[in-house]
Amino acid sequence: MHALNEDITGQSQLYFLQPGTGINGEERLGAGDFLQRVKALLQSFQYGPNDLRTLSPVDRPACIKLSGACLQVIDQALLKGLRTDCKAQGIDLVVMAKPRALASYKLLAMDMDSTVISIECLDEVADFCGKKAEVASITEAAMRGEITDYAESLRRRVAFLKDLSTEALQSVLTERLRFNPGAKELVTAAKSAGLHCLLVSGGFHPFTGYVAKTLGFDEIHCNTLGMQNGKLTGEVIGPIVDGNAKKVALLKAATALGIHAPHQAIAIGDGANDLLMMTEVHLSLAYRAKPVVANQAAAQFNFADLDSLLDCLIDEN
Repeated sequence: MHALNEDITGQSQLYFLQPGTGINGEERLGAGDFLQRVKALLQSFQYGPNDLRTLSPVDRPACIKLSGACLQVIDQALLKGLRTDCKAQGIDLVVMAKPRALASYKLLAMDMDSTVISIECLDEVADFCGKKAEVASITEAAMRGEITDYAESLRRRVAFLKDLSTEALQSVLTERLRFNPGAKELVTAAKSAGLHCLLVSGGFHPFTGYVAKTLGFDEIHCNTLGMQNGKLTGEVIGPIVDGNAKKVALLKAATALGIHAPHQAIAIGDGANDLLMMTEVHLSLAYRAKPVVANQAAAQFNFADLDSLLDCLIDEN
């Protein structure tokens, strides 16, 4: 997994990404306005970006790229300052040491809850039995890495759901489940480029099945809730998909595809249980992630849409 402090060379590229539409109720800036904002930010570091330019300013005005000789003046201290100022202005700064085309990868592995979709499904199910606060607090601690035994944390959360009608699952699916911006576009682009798309989730059916079918994932690994007589039993059935299981699923998929994961795979997640799979890949993206994840990923999106990752890859030709 490429570290955030990887040395910048003449082959590197810096990408400035603004929030997608609808973030905090604000519309995305036009290409010209965003370019001026980035220029002003760089100039505050006494830097004249001679080859700063927009990427596809008509269709995708959210991205500004800085590359070439201009990067030679950027050291780690300046980069740290840039990151801090960018975050304060709601801008994601992504460094690609050697940008590659999407088609050069062969496998895309994505977490589901709070990554592909905007909710934590288990927390929302717990709302139907008045236990959302209790379950959500455990979820948050587990995702932050404060609870090291993910499997036990999952069992504790599921136990709150004992005797809840299974109709709650369908209610969450139809009334609350929403895809994060850019999720569909990213998976569609990955499939078009020939990537095998893997959904690896500590979540449950039927949510994973719906998400995979709707977006076109090729393979699912997830957990199973115990059900009996139309009610949840409060148990998890079978082996639990935790961080290690996610890593194993990714490596098995890579083996089946005959590829080398550290060179040809992308992994995207937000929680501590995603770290093990993210350390196995060439390109890892922390999406709206907990600090323990964001600080170790190759790239982090705190504001940009998921499909903005496409802007950080080079054209195939």
